[in-house]
Amino acid sequence: MGIKERKIKHKEDLKQSILDAAKKVFLAEGYEATSIRKIAAEIEFSPTTIYLYYKDKNEIAHALHEEGFKMLSEKFQVLAHVEHPFERLKAMGRIYMQFALENSDYYELMFIMKDPIKAFENGCVEEEWDEGKRAFNALVNTIQQCQQAGYFKGFETNSFALVVWSTMHGLCTMKTHGQLELIVQRKEILTDVKDAFTHTFECFVHVLERLK
Repeated sequence: MGIKERKIKHKEDLKQSILDAAKKVFLAEGYEATSIRKIAAEIEFSPTTIYLYYKDKNEIAHALHEEGFKMLSEKFQVLAHVEHPFERLKAMGRIYMQFALENSDYYELMFIMKDPIKAFENGCVEEEWDEGKRAFNALVNTIQQCQQAGYFKGFETNSFALVVWSTMHGLCTMKTHGQLELIVQRKEILTDVKDAFTHTFECFVHVLERLK
């Protein structure tokens, strides 16, 4: 390995160390409590060193945001073995729900908080949002195959995919933020349902199944 290659590798290793530290602090203390100073202290760097690689906390948040999408995409890889598109769509929904529950901090950063998007608005990030596009395209492709199999006829593919995603997003957000349990506990809706999260998803699946 030449000098140039070693320098590039050293830079990438440092950036990954910063990102790993940011993830550790973020998951332990939450995004709002995370600061550049705390990230630097985690790996015994000076805050100045952090700023050599990331413009601000929003840019670090965006990097973590992308990492979350990579994790979700990896979860979706098992769907390649599900041949029937509607069964694959249901499996995709269950994986999405599981990801939201098991990685609620990442989910918040990926789909709810505005801070990662500010990295685009502030010019901190120049590349396309490849990971997010890849995740949504996986849904679009599955919807398209469902339509070829006779489901969701008469609906525009991308718009219908957005309806499916936004419904799942709303359900997962209500679950991770506690609203779903509160509603059930107060018996306002979904009374006597042991698992409102799963029950609501199954109701949504039944609705989709009838859109032929």
